[in-house]
Amino acid sequence: MSADPGDDPHVRPLLGAYVLDALDPEETCRVARHLRGCDGCTRDYVEVAEASALLALLQAEDLRE
Repeated sequence: MSADPGDDPHVRPLLGAYVLDALDPEETCRVARHLRGCDGCTRDYVEVAEASALLALLQAEDLRE
């Protein structure tokens, strides 16, 4: 793995699991390090985190038609 976050491959596919704290410790560190150096992935992370927070507000009754 590279020490420069800009050299890491983008982490977009891992962001959902990162927000849900479902990655192993190595992957969590990789994503966190990458987010410090990639504005695009950081913007995507914010969107995923906001969506996750909004989903947490839903109740079962909200999902029924």
